[in-house]
Amino acid sequence: MKVKVGDKVKVLTGKDKGKEGTVLFTLKEKNRVVVEGVNKVKKHMKPGRMNENGQILEVEHPIHVSNVRVIDAKKETKKSEKKETKKEVKKETVKKTTKKSTKKEAGEK
Repeated sequence: MKVKVGDKVKVLTGKDKGKEGTVLFTLKEKNRVVVEGVNKVKKHMKPGRMNENGQILEVEHPIHVSNVRVIDAKKETKKSEKKETKKEVKKETVKKTTKKSTKKEAGEK
């Protein structure tokens, strides 16, 4: 799976189409992820003890990974930084090679 815990994702299909949230945890065996604030389902809880009240909870259920796209990946920012540094290095090497060739010519004369 390309989706990891903490990634910001956008839902592509389903009742929550277009919503965004962060991945809370992944279920790798089933290829599903749980996204914060997406695919909420109401769960009815019975009272367990004598003086306890029953309640209705809203719980996030998992979504299939294919229905989610990563929005803000750390990998994309790293790639852009690497490209910029490579361009700077190339410019510096070009400048250095031109300087070296002039020094050699001056040394030969």
